[in-house]
Amino acid sequence: MMAGLARRQGLAIALVWLAVSAVLGFASPHLAAGRFPDTDDVMRLVQVRDLLAGQGWFDLFQHRMSPPEGTLMHWSRLVDAPLAGLVWLLSQFMPMADAEWAASFAVPLLLLLVTMLAIGKLACQRFGLGPALLACASFALVPLLPAQFQPLRIDHHGWQIMTVAIALWAILRDHSARGALIAGAAMAAGLMVSLETVFMAAGFAGVLTWRWLADDAARVALVRYLQALAGGLVVLFAATRGLADLAPHCDAIAPAHLGLFVIVAGGATLLCALAPRSRLVILGGLGLSGIAGIALVAWAAPACLAPPFAGLDPLVRDLWYVRVTEGLPLWHRPLSEALPALIQTLAALAIALWNALRGEPAARGWWRKFALLLAVAVLGGLMTYRSIAFASLLATIPLGWLAWRGVQLWRGGAGLPLRLAAAAGVYVLLLPAPLVNALAPLLSNRGAGGGAGEAGATVATSTCEMHRHARAIDRLPQGTVFAPLDLGPGLLLDTRHSVVASSHHRAMAGMGRVIAGFTAEAEAAHAVVTASGARYVVTCADIGEMAVYRQAGGPQSLAARLSEGDAPAWLEPVALDGPEALRLWRVRSR
Repeated sequence: MMAGLARRQGLAIALVWLAVSAVLGFASPHLAAGRFPDTDDVMRLVQVRDLLAGQGWFDLFQHRMSPPEGTLMHWSRLVDAPLAGLVWLLSQFMPMADAEWAASFAVPLLLLLVTMLAIGKLACQRFGLGPALLACASFALVPLLPAQFQPLRIDHHGWQIMTVAIALWAILRDHSARGALIAGAAMAAGLMVSLETVFMAAGFAGVLTWRWLADDAARVALVRYLQALAGGLVVLFAATRGLADLAPHCDAIAPAHLGLFVIVAGGATLLCALAPRSRLVILGGLGLSGIAGIALVAWAAPACLAPPFAGLDPLVRDLWYVRVTEGLPLWHRPLSEALPALIQTLAALAIALWNALRGEPAARGWWRKFALLLAVAVLGGLMTYRSIAFASLLATIPLGWLAWRGVQLWRGGAGLPLRLAAAAGVYVLLLPAPLVNALAPLLSNRGAGGGAGEAGATVATSTCEMHRHARAIDRLPQGTVFAPLDLGPGLLLDTRHSVVASSHHRAMAGMGRVIAGFTAEAEAAHAVVTASGARYVVTCADIGEMAVYRQAGGPQSLAARLSEGDAPAWLEPVALDGPEALRLWRVRSR
């Protein structure tokens, strides 16, 4: 049977994909509860609905967030378009609500399939079908990949991971310029989706530079990669952002970034044509191109050289940003999450390095380049926790290789103690969480960095069940709602109302108003709420965000008083047929 599947790699990988998809579906509490995993997924569907309702392709404003100006979103139409297209297609055969649900179920799993095909085919070409299938199976076990590809996870992270997988397959399957072109185009798409892929784009350029230094004939591959990357960014920018807004928005690809990539590609092209023999000249020429590109950014958009959240309002930074720990370094996560991620990714890096130094001589060069890319991904994951998904993606190949070696050892003539030790080692590397949890009493299992305040549920898991009860709020006359940031996307999705802000940093002014209002005492809060133009105030008492506001503002803060049911006189309670934690008030006119 294995021999037959070996001749049909795609079918074999698809069978593993079906199994992994089933695991993700059955293990998802969100699918069973009929809710989206994250508020960003909800916001993505809001964007898609607006697009299908006739909002302009280049109009990236969310007009019901922070009205009347609205909020310019930094998300890419590259993610909106396939989802919107599938929703539209399915709506021809079923009700729109069912079409949205079916598309939201299917799109993450289809992304998973493409990602698995890229990783599986690469591993199969290098190591054979057995290790490739085990690498694909480990998608269900490594950090963040299951979460980012689960059904209903329609935000952009799965797209980022897929583009990295395609680039990895294209770069490492052979040394052709065609593979470099594919990788450059894939990373252009990844960067248009999110700038978080920039360090992986640099890692692929580093591997191709290494090849050039080792073999002058390989210089064309680096040039083609950089040309495809720069050209792809220019084309995709024009196709998805247009020319109406050329402002330097530093949290997404901006014209200054395009200039940087074009200069680097142009410098590499000139250097390739000159064909210098000296490695110092090659590195110096590439370095000068990079410096020239950075100088352009410093001249045209100096703010883009600073960290993307450097300009946040201090109040927003302290009571929102530092608590979004997925965007912070790995050490800000609880040890129960950080340690398993470190065990698996560092073990995968150790396997790659061992093979690069002591493995089969014919494969050492491949493993060296792979180890460089994995090291880049691990460093990126250490600095930004959600980027550990890239390291997890690459880690599936060494872990699949190791698991296959364990299978071979078990089948072979090794003694029982050695076989048991090998099985235990593979088990710990593929499933480190049980061991970490067992050792938790002996470890300092701290919470997220910066202090989380009082414990509280997420919007998805709170008793308010916004995905079910927001429609009760929709029955009220249309107006702007002053609500905790995490409630914003659900209110936009399931009601006709507007919101002052949501947990998206482009709405920073509105975010500041929401945080200031809930943490202020009643009279000061009245002025903030009135100035925001809000007609209603909505709270969900048991979510963590409200706990943060209560702790920051004290017992007399608006958040604390509303949670205790002690609303100030300027708020008129409105009965909702919903859970006790979900409350709504109408703002009385002065």
